[in-house]
Amino acid sequence: MSKNAIITGSTSGIGLGIARKFAEAGYNICFNGLEDNGAEIAEKVGEEFGVTTMFSAANMLKPDDINEMVKIAEGAFGSIDVLINNAGVQYVAPIDEFPAAKWDLIIGVNMSAAFHTSKAVWPGMKARKFGRIINITSAHGLRASEFKSAYVTSKHGVTGLTKVLGLEGAPHGITCNAICPGYVKTPLVEGQIKDQAKSHNMTEEEVVTKVMLKKQAIKDFVKVEDLGALALFLASESAQMMTGASIPVEGGWSAQ
Repeated sequence: MSKNAIITGSTSGIGLGIARKFAEAGYNICFNGLEDNGAEIAEKVGEEFGVTTMFSAANMLKPDDINEMVKIAEGAFGSIDVLINNAGVQYVAPIDEFPAAKWDLIIGVNMSAAFHTSKAVWPGMKARKFGRIINITSAHGLRASEFKSAYVTSKHGVTGLTKVLGLEGAPHGITCNAICPGYVKTPLVEGQIKDQAKSHNMTEEEVVTKVMLKKQAIKDFVKVEDLGALALFLASESAQMMTGASIPVEGGWSAQ
């Protein structure tokens, strides 16, 4: 019997890495993202792993788009077994300089979208007595850092949503858990390293050790493949007793 997943923000970075892991495990996947060639990305992953894929350009700020994405994916696959809320955006500034529009954007994409997607897949999961919702939050869903008011708020909000859905889903065979990564070596982060090196007049190595990984006990980046492996476990039958949990994968930052 085929297994089917929707993964938001899955045409690049962490989401794409997780999608590849799920495709390798035999999942059919509805991809979602902002890349112009999103359909091509989805098609190539499907061909590589011999699974069925589709692409939705649904805007995570628009509930109607989200509902339509879920409706189309359920129609194409027959069911949605796993929802992975991965789409996210970031902006860094002191509170008195933080643009209101950026606050609304980050809260909308990072937090409100996870509510709308979960609500949309819930009836189908409830009817089948099985569902797995996995939220990709952040170490900032457990801890705070300066100048990230919207991001930290949004990720803490999803931590709370994860707990509520874990409780509500328990009678229906639906679990909800969050994965909380530290810094992951994606093209986006590599660009941030270069930018910070210039702005701080540091080498890229100094930015990594003195800025990015300063709060981590293990001074290394999180591997996308490891996040995919953890997500696969949370989606499995073996994780049926895990729900409402936020699992840190951040080199020991939250152990302090």
